[in-house]
Amino acid sequence: MRKLVGSTFVTLDGSISNPQTWGPPYWDDDHMGYAKKLLEPADALLMGRKTYDGFSQAWPNRSGDPFTDKINAMPKYVASRTLTETTWNATVIEGDLAEGVRALKEQDGGDILKYGTGEVDALLLEAGLLDELHLWVFPVVAGGGDRLLDGIDTTHLQLVDTSVFSSGIVVHVLAPK
Repeated sequence: MRKLVGSTFVTLDGSISNPQTWGPPYWDDDHMGYAKKLLEPADALLMGRKTYDGFSQAWPNRSGDPFTDKINAMPKYVASRTLTETTWNATVIEGDLAEGVRALKEQDGGDILKYGTGEVDALLLEAGLLDELHLWVFPVVAGGGDRLLDGIDTTHLQLVDTSVFSSGIVVHVLAPK
Protein backbone atom coordinates (compact mmCIF):
# COMPACT_ATOMS: atom_id res chain seq x y z
CA MET A 1 0.00 0.00 0.00
CA ARG A 2 1.24 3.47 -0.89
CA LYS A 3 1.99 5.97 1.83
CA LEU A 4 0.12 9.29 1.97
CA VAL A 5 2.39 12.07 3.21
CA GLY A 6 1.04 15.53 4.01
CA SER A 7 3.27 18.60 3.87
CA THR A 8 2.10 22.02 4.95
CA PHE A 9 3.48 25.39 5.98
CA VAL A 10 2.15 27.06 9.12
CA THR A 11 3.03 30.23 11.03
CA LEU A 12 3.59 30.50 14.78
CA ASP A 13 0.03 31.79 15.15
CA GLY A 14 -1.39 28.81 13.23
CA SER A 15 -2.07 30.48 9.89
CA ILE A 16 -1.91 28.42 6.72
CA SER A 17 -3.08 31.24 4.41
CA ASN A 18 -0.81 32.83 1.82
CA PRO A 19 2.53 31.13 2.46
CA GLN A 20 3.75 32.78 -0.74
CA THR A 21 3.57 36.07 1.22
CA TRP A 22 5.31 35.16 4.50
CA GLY A 23 7.42 32.15 3.45
CA PRO A 24 10.01 33.37 0.90
CA PRO A 25 12.52 34.83 3.40
CA TYR A 26 12.94 31.28 4.75
CA TRP A 27 13.18 29.37 1.45
CA ASP A 28 16.86 28.49 1.56
CA ASP A 29 19.06 25.44 0.90
CA ASP A 30 17.78 23.63 4.03
CA HIS A 31 14.22 24.21 2.89
CA MET A 32 14.89 22.95 -0.64
CA GLY A 33 16.85 19.95 0.60
CA TYR A 34 13.97 18.84 2.81
CA ALA A 35 11.43 19.46 0.05
CA LYS A 36 13.50 17.29 -2.31
CA LYS A 37 13.69 14.55 0.33
CA LEU A 38 9.88 14.53 0.58
CA LEU A 39 9.37 14.54 -3.18
CA GLU A 40 11.91 11.81 -4.01
CA PRO A 41 9.81 8.74 -3.04
CA ALA A 42 6.56 10.26 -4.37
CA ASP A 43 5.09 9.61 -7.78
CA ALA A 44 1.79 11.48 -7.38
CA LEU A 45 0.49 14.66 -5.76
CA LEU A 46 -2.78 15.16 -3.91
CA MET A 47 -4.20 18.59 -3.17
CA GLY A 48 -7.39 20.40 -2.40
CA ARG A 49 -9.01 22.89 -4.74
CA LYS A 50 -7.38 26.03 -3.30
CA THR A 51 -3.88 24.55 -3.42
CA TYR A 52 -4.48 23.21 -6.92
CA ASP A 53 -5.70 26.61 -8.14
CA GLY A 54 -2.55 28.33 -6.84
CA PHE A 55 -0.09 25.66 -7.90
CA SER A 56 -1.58 25.14 -11.37
CA GLN A 57 -1.09 28.85 -12.06
CA ALA A 58 2.51 29.00 -10.81
CA TRP A 59 4.24 25.67 -11.44
CA PRO A 60 3.66 24.99 -15.16
CA ASN A 61 5.55 28.19 -15.98
CA ARG A 62 8.66 26.89 -14.24
CA SER A 63 11.20 24.37 -15.55
CA GLY A 64 14.85 23.55 -15.80
CA ASP A 65 15.65 21.77 -12.55
CA PRO A 66 14.89 18.19 -11.51
CA PHE A 67 12.59 19.18 -8.60
CA THR A 68 10.37 21.44 -10.72
CA ASP A 69 10.38 19.10 -13.70
CA LYS A 70 9.30 16.18 -11.52
CA ILE A 71 6.43 18.15 -9.96
CA ASN A 72 5.24 19.26 -13.38
CA ALA A 73 5.39 15.72 -14.82
CA MET A 74 3.69 13.91 -11.92
CA PRO A 75 0.01 13.03 -11.97
CA LYS A 76 -2.01 15.24 -9.62
CA TYR A 77 -5.24 14.29 -7.86
CA VAL A 78 -7.52 17.12 -6.78
CA ALA A 79 -10.17 16.99 -4.07
CA SER A 80 -13.00 19.23 -5.22
CA ARG A 81 -16.78 19.17 -5.35
CA THR A 82 -16.95 22.00 -7.87
CA LEU A 83 -13.98 21.74 -10.24
CA THR A 84 -15.02 20.36 -13.63
CA GLU A 85 -11.94 20.97 -15.79
CA THR A 86 -8.28 20.50 -14.96
CA THR A 87 -4.90 21.12 -16.54
CA TRP A 88 -1.35 20.24 -15.48
CA ASN A 89 -1.76 16.42 -15.46
CA ALA A 90 -4.56 16.70 -12.90
CA THR A 91 -7.62 14.56 -12.26
CA VAL A 92 -10.50 15.42 -9.96
CA ILE A 93 -11.30 12.70 -7.42
CA GLU A 94 -14.99 12.10 -8.03
CA GLY A 95 -17.49 10.78 -5.51
CA ASP A 96 -16.54 10.07 -1.93
CA LEU A 97 -13.09 11.56 -1.22
CA ALA A 98 -12.09 8.99 1.40
CA GLU A 99 -12.97 6.13 -0.95
CA GLY A 100 -11.09 7.81 -3.81
CA VAL A 101 -7.96 8.35 -1.74
CA ARG A 102 -8.16 4.82 -0.32
CA ALA A 103 -8.28 3.49 -3.92
CA LEU A 104 -5.22 5.61 -4.85
CA LYS A 105 -3.32 4.26 -1.85
CA GLU A 106 -4.13 0.68 -2.87
CA GLN A 107 -2.59 1.16 -6.33
CA ASP A 108 1.00 0.19 -6.98
CA GLY A 109 3.46 3.04 -6.85
CA GLY A 110 5.44 5.41 -4.69
CA ASP A 111 4.26 7.80 -2.01
CA ILE A 112 1.44 10.22 -2.60
CA LEU A 113 2.53 13.66 -1.47
CA LYS A 114 -0.17 16.07 -0.34
CA TYR A 115 0.54 19.79 -0.33
CA GLY A 116 -1.57 22.28 1.61
CA THR A 117 -3.90 21.88 4.56
CA GLY A 118 -7.59 22.44 5.01
CA GLU A 119 -10.84 20.50 5.03
CA VAL A 120 -9.26 17.69 3.05
CA ASP A 121 -6.78 16.97 5.84
CA ALA A 122 -9.52 16.79 8.45
CA LEU A 123 -11.28 14.16 6.36
CA LEU A 124 -8.05 12.25 5.70
CA LEU A 125 -7.14 12.22 9.40
CA GLU A 126 -10.63 11.17 10.48
CA ALA A 127 -10.66 8.38 7.86
CA GLY A 128 -7.23 7.13 8.96
CA LEU A 129 -5.72 7.72 5.51
CA LEU A 130 -2.90 10.15 6.33
CA ASP A 131 0.27 8.22 7.19
CA GLU A 132 2.56 11.19 7.96
CA LEU A 133 2.07 14.91 8.40
CA HIS A 134 5.08 17.18 7.92
CA LEU A 135 4.27 20.51 9.60
CA TRP A 136 6.73 23.21 8.59
CA VAL A 137 6.47 25.77 11.40
CA PHE A 138 7.84 29.11 10.18
CA PRO A 139 9.17 31.67 12.68
CA VAL A 140 6.68 34.33 11.60
CA VAL A 141 3.34 35.65 12.85
CA ALA A 142 0.81 36.21 10.06
CA GLY A 143 -1.78 37.95 12.21
CA GLY A 144 -4.74 36.26 10.54
CA GLY A 145 -5.91 33.83 7.89
CA ASP A 146 -7.22 30.30 7.82
CA ARG A 147 -6.07 28.20 10.75
CA LEU A 148 -4.35 24.83 10.67
CA LEU A 149 -6.91 22.00 10.95
CA ASP A 150 -9.59 24.40 12.20
CA GLY A 151 -12.74 22.61 13.32
CA ILE A 152 -11.30 19.09 13.55
CA ASP A 153 -12.17 16.98 16.58
CA THR A 154 -9.44 16.30 19.11
CA THR A 155 -6.93 14.07 17.35
CA HIS A 156 -3.79 12.73 18.99
CA LEU A 157 -0.69 12.34 16.86
CA GLN A 158 2.71 10.86 17.57
CA LEU A 159 5.90 12.86 16.98
CA VAL A 160 8.09 10.76 14.69
CA ASP A 161 10.87 13.21 13.87
CA THR A 162 11.87 16.87 14.03
CA SER A 163 14.16 18.85 11.73
CA VAL A 164 15.44 22.32 12.61
CA PHE A 165 16.73 24.62 9.87
CA SER A 166 19.16 27.49 10.38
CA SER A 167 16.42 29.86 9.11
CA GLY A 168 14.29 28.99 12.13
CA ILE A 169 11.85 26.64 10.37
CA VAL A 170 11.07 23.58 12.46
CA VAL A 171 9.50 20.59 10.66
CA HIS A 172 7.55 18.26 12.91
CA VAL A 173 6.84 14.86 11.40
CA LEU A 174 3.68 13.45 12.95
CA ALA A 175 1.81 10.19 12.47
CA PRO A 176 -1.54 8.91 13.72
CA LYS A 177 -1.34 7.07 17.03
